[in-house]
Amino acid sequence: MERTNWTEIEFILQGLSEYPRAEKLLFATCLVMYLVILLGNGTLVILTLLDSRLHTPMYFFLGNLSFLDIWYTSSFIPSMLIHFLSKKKTISFTRCVVQMSVSYSMGSTECVLLAVMAYDRFVAICNPLRYPIIMSKALCIQMAALAWILGFFNSLTETILAIQLPFCGKNVINHFACEILAFVKLACTDISLNEITIMLGNVIFLFTPLLLICISYIFILSTVLRINSREGRKKAFSTCSAHITVVTVFYGTILFMYMKPKSKDSAFNKLIALFYGVVTPMLNPIIYSLRNTEVQEALRKLVSRHWFWRKG
Repeated sequence: MERTNWTEIEFILQGLSEYPRAEKLLFATCLVMYLVILLGNGTLVILTLLDSRLHTPMYFFLGNLSFLDIWYTSSFIPSMLIHFLSKKKTISFTRCVVQMSVSYSMGSTECVLLAVMAYDRFVAICNPLRYPIIMSKALCIQMAALAWILGFFNSLTETILAIQLPFCGKNVINHFACEILAFVKLACTDISLNEITIMLGNVIFLFTPLLLICISYIFILSTVLRINSREGRKKAFSTCSAHITVVTVFYGTILFMYMKPKSKDSAFNKLIALFYGVVTPMLNPIIYSLRNTEVQEALRKLVSRHWFWRKG
C-alpha cells in the first residue's frame, strides 16, 4: 500500500462536537485554567532562578517540573481552545505529529522527574548529614538531564514508528488533541508493533518510576517512624507532603483512566483525559506553594521588590 503525502493529510479532532454548548463552557474553563498554569508555573520558575534561598535540589527539580508543565500544556491547549470555538476542527499531519510528540515527551519526562524528586526526599530524610554531598549540583543537573533525555527518546521512538504508517480513511480523532494511540489506530495497516512499543513505554515510564517512588517512601516512612520527637516526625512528613500530593494526583488520574471499566460514554472518557492534561499541571504550583513558607517568602520578596521599583 502506498503512503499518502504528509502534506495532503488532515485530521479531524472531534472533541465534544456533539455538545456545542459544553464546548463553549469548556473554552472559558480551560482558558482560565491555562492562564493559571502559565502564571503559577511561570512564577515558580522565576522564583527558583532568582531567590538564593530556593537554590536547593528540591526547588531545582520543582523548577524543572514547572517548566515542563508549561511546555506540556502549551503543546495542545491553545489549539484546543481555537477548536472549541471553530466549526472547522481540522489539524494538519505535521501539527498533529508535533503536538503528539511534544506532549508524549513531556509526560514521559514528568514520570522520571517525579521519581528523581522522590529520591531527593529519600536522601534528605534517610541520610540528612550526607545530603549536601550526595545531592551535589552536578548530580542534580545530571539527573534532571537524564529525565529530559529519556522522555525525548521515548517520544522520538514512538513518533518515528507512528509517522511511517499509511492513512487512508476519514482520519477522525475522537479526542480534544492528537494522542498517540488514537493516532496509530487510524492507520489502514497492522499496528501491532506500535501497540507493543506504546505498552512497553507505559510500563517503563509509568510503572517503573511509580515503583521507585513507592520504595523511596517505604524507606522514608521507616526512618520517620524511628524519630522519637513528635515535632521531628511532623517536620519530616511536611517536607514530603507536597510531593506525595502531586504524585497522588498525577498517578491517581492515570490509574483511574487505565483501570476504570470501559464506558460507552466517550464524552466522559474525554473529560477524564482533559482533567489529567489540564488540571494536574494547574494544581502542581498551588500544592507546592500552599503550605510552603519558603516559596511564600520568596514570592513576597519578589512582589515587594516589584512594588518598590514601581514606586521609585
